[in-house]
Amino acid sequence: MLTITIALAAAAALYLAIEWRSVREPSLLFWSAGFATITVGSTLALLRGIGLLLIGIWFANGLLVVAHWFFLAGVLRFTQSRLSRGWLLIVLVWFGLLLLPVGPQWSKVMLMVNSLLVALLTLKASFLLRPHGKSLSVGAAQLRYVLLVHGLFYVTKAVIAITPGTLIDLATFGGLIIQVSLVEGAMALMLIALSMTGTVRYRREERIARLAARDPLTALYNRRALEVRAPHLFKEVSPANPAALLLIDIDNFKLVNDLHGHAAGDRLLVALSEMIRAVLPERSLAARLGGDEFVILLSAASSERVVELGGVLRERFQQFAREAMPTPQAVTLSIGANLFDQPPASLAALIEQGDVALYQSKRGGRDSIRLVVSPVR
Repeated sequence: MLTITIALAAAAALYLAIEWRSVREPSLLFWSAGFATITVGSTLALLRGIGLLLIGIWFANGLLVVAHWFFLAGVLRFTQSRLSRGWLLIVLVWFGLLLLPVGPQWSKVMLMVNSLLVALLTLKASFLLRPHGKSLSVGAAQLRYVLLVHGLFYVTKAVIAITPGTLIDLATFGGLIIQVSLVEGAMALMLIALSMTGTVRYRREERIARLAARDPLTALYNRRALEVRAPHLFKEVSPANPAALLLIDIDNFKLVNDLHGHAAGDRLLVALSEMIRAVLPERSLAARLGGDEFVILLSAASSERVVELGGVLRERFQQFAREAMPTPQAVTLSIGANLFDQPPASLAALIEQGDVALYQSKRGGRDSIRLVVSPVR
C-alpha cells in the first residue's frame, strides 16, 4: 500500500505541474510541491524496515506535515488569504518531537501530535475555502469537503493513537490504525489532486468567460454580453416601472487622437467608463458598443432621473477632458435617451431608437442630451 501511495503522489505531483504549465495558476505549484514532498516522505518511510528509524519515521512523518503546509499555502494563494505568525509554532512543535525517547508509548505520542499537526493544517485549508457570500466555485466547494474529511480523519487517528490497547508499530507498519491510514492516504491523494485541478480549471473557465463578456480596454460589458443580459432587465419593464436607454457618443474625439495620440484617446475612453460605473445605479447595465460609443440600460427610470444622470456624466467628462487633454474645440458628450414602459422587441430596436435621439442631440449643437419618451414595440 505504501508503494501505491508513492506512485499516486508522484503522479499527482507531475499531473499538477503539467496543469500549471497550461494555466499558470501559482496554487498548482504549491499543491504539486505538496505531493512531491509526500512522494519523498513515503519513499523514506520504506527505510524504517531496515532499521533507519530516524529517517524512516521521524523525518518521513515530518515531511507529511511539510506536504500539508504546501497544500495550505496553495489554498492561501487561491483565496488571497494570509496566516498569522502564530502558525509558525507548528514548526517548533514538530522539532520538539525529535526529543522524544524511543519506545512504543512515545511512538503513540509522536503519532498523535504528528496527526494533530496535519489535521490542523488541513482543516485550516478547508475553512479558508468556505463560502464568502457565495461559493468560490464548484471545484473549491468539492476541495473544501475533501480536505475537511481528510482533516477529521487525522483528528480521529490522533485520538485512537493514544487509546489504551491499540497496537501501533511505526517501525513495521503494524496495527490496524496504520493500515487504515495507508488506505485513507491513497484515496485522499486521488480525491485531493482531482479536486485541486477542478478548482483551478473552474476559475480559469470563469475568468475566460468573464473576459469574453468584457471590452478589453474599459472592462465594461461588450455588445454581445449586453444582448445576453438585457432581456432580464426587459422582463421587469412596465408602465409602473419604466426603463431607459442612454446612447452616449464623444464629441470631437478625433481631435484627442490627432493632437495627443491614440494612447490619450484610450485614457479618455477608460476615464469615461469609470465615470459611468460611478453613476450606474443598482440593477442597471453599461457597455461599450465600440469606438467612442457607450450605452447605459437604466432600470426603474424616469425622465428626471435620465436627465440628471446624463447631466452629471456630461459635466464630469467635459471637465476631465478640458483639463487633461485640451483641444481647440471642446470634447464633450452627446446623449440620446429613450424612456420606455413596455419591453422592446429587441435590444437592436431599442438602440435604433436611441440612435435617432443621439442624432438629434448632435444636430442640436452637441454637448446635450435628447430624451424621447415612447414605448418601443
